[in-house]
Amino acid sequence: MSALGKGLGALIPSKGKSNNARDYFSAHTFSDDETPSGQQVITVPIDKVSVNPWQPRTNFDHDKLNELAESIKKHGIIQPLVVTKSGDTWQLIAGERRLKAAQLLNMTEVPVIIKEVSDRDKLELSIIENIQRHDLNCLEEAGSYKRLMEEFGLSQEDIAKQVSKSPSTIANMLRVLQLPIVIKEALAANKITFSHAKIILSYPGKTEQIKIFKKILHSDLTVKQLDELAHRTVLKDKNEKKQDPILVAYEDKLAKNLGAKVSIKKRGERGQIVIDFYSHEELKNLLNKLQE
Repeated sequence: MSALGKGLGALIPSKGKSNNARDYFSAHTFSDDETPSGQQVITVPIDKVSVNPWQPRTNFDHDKLNELAESIKKHGIIQPLVVTKSGDTWQLIAGERRLKAAQLLNMTEVPVIIKEVSDRDKLELSIIENIQRHDLNCLEEAGSYKRLMEEFGLSQEDIAKQVSKSPSTIANMLRVLQLPIVIKEALAANKITFSHAKIILSYPGKTEQIKIFKKILHSDLTVKQLDELAHRTVLKDKNEKKQDPILVAYEDKLAKNLGAKVSIKKRGERGQIVIDFYSHEELKNLLNKLQE
């Protein structure tokens, strides 16, 4: 399997020395009569352009689309769409936001560059274009990486090189796909951030993850506050694991006799016995048992 992005230079060659697709998108815009690297920019009927089935983005911000439509109304489509021929129509490779904005304006034609590419190239270029413009949320980005790995056999290292991110970042992105659905929905809706999600993943099980997620929403925890809470939880767990096994046995015996949670806190020869209760009735029952 070839490395990710090997064919991107041929897919949309850039001017000068750079063959990096990210550099291409950040450094180039085109007027309608410009021909990048000798490529012809032509206009085609908008109703003959179909969306890219490999588009990784599933959510489009309507306000931003309207802003783009207003810009296109004033200045036209500065950067052509990239398409591939499909029968008597053209399938979009890159530029779905521009296509949707043009449709909002009821435009009849759009400027395009026609390229012949593979399905993998379509997915690669769509991911790179969207990441360059920060248009993907972390779940969409993670889903795209997963497709590249599962459907095209690419490694995390290959993907990391192409999108100029570290392999650990790619790994963390993929891990968010393992979160409970309710947390992923909140992530997609921007109720929590990717940084929140990474800390939530440090909790061992889905029950613990949902519990801390609810605390984030209820208390509006910042990433810093959540990180501090997670560290305190880890320290508490470590301390509990180091607890004297004899004291643990005493706690269990008292808990069974009293029918309540019991904690023994010992420092040197001194300490405390803490008995939990959750209602006045439970307190009365505990007092009766202690007096027997």
